[in-house]
Amino acid sequence: MSERKVLQKYYPPDFDPSKIARSRVPKNAGPRVMTVRLMAPFSMKCMSCGEYIYKGRKFNSRKETTDEKYLNIPIYRFYIRCTRCSAEITFKTDPKGMDYTCERGAKRNFEVWRKADGDDDDDDAHKLETDEERLDRLEAEEAERGAMAVLEGKVVDAKREMEIADALDEIRTRNARIQRAEGKGEVDTALEQAERARAEMEWEKRRVEAEDEEAARRAFGRGIEIDESVEDGLEVGTDPAGYGMLGGSGVSQVAAAKGATVGSMPPPEFKRVVKKKKDFSAALGIKKKPALV
Repeated sequence: MSERKVLQKYYPPDFDPSKIARSRVPKNAGPRVMTVRLMAPFSMKCMSCGEYIYKGRKFNSRKETTDEKYLNIPIYRFYIRCTRCSAEITFKTDPKGMDYTCERGAKRNFEVWRKADGDDDDDDAHKLETDEERLDRLEAEEAERGAMAVLEGKVVDAKREMEIADALDEIRTRNARIQRAEGKGEVDTALEQAERARAEMEWEKRRVEAEDEEAARRAFGRGIEIDESVEDGLEVGTDPAGYGMLGGSGVSQVAAAKGATVGSMPPPEFKRVVKKKKDFSAALGIKKKPALV
């Protein structure tokens, strides 16, 4: 197997380089053609079969350099074939409009330079915009832009006037309120009413506290008087109310009343109660051994 990169070549002993004649092939005088890979620059429709070719579809095309130029920019022509019927489609570059122009074999679905009111498919019916038309269009746009600016200024002025009017109304309302309060003395009246209400609340609170203290004093004083009268009656043996001697039943009644009065409120006890522990050994099945002693 021979080497891929040959460092030395073999020349036979009878090799004579002068016998090799140079062949002069005439140069191709026609346009230069080369095969390139490109994407469809616009969506088109094949005129032969009606196949729709979307923008961006890839093709193996032939690129041809034409003799046409625009501002010394060469114009190229591309040849592709329909994906359905293999019909040849030709389009070339358009440096003036910064776009492509479809020559034959297909029709563009949308052309940017078409007029808005033109519905005819003939290319002659659609012309590019002239300089005068462009100037007229720019003047009309400028006038419309100026009218819009004037309208926006009017809207801003109206909004500012509304804000100023609202602020003035608020200031007038506040001044009128202050004058009315100063003229009628509403502030002093409100302070006096608040002070009077606070004083009434304090007086009512003190009255309720005094009533509670009086009721408590009467209750505790009555209990002390009953205890003293009962003790005096038992010692002397007479009725505390002064109705003479008390019999056995009277003494017993007084003692029962005293016991009921005193026993109704037993004294508190603070002695700690020790609970007896329960023996769960029988429940757990543990048998205690009898004591040896």
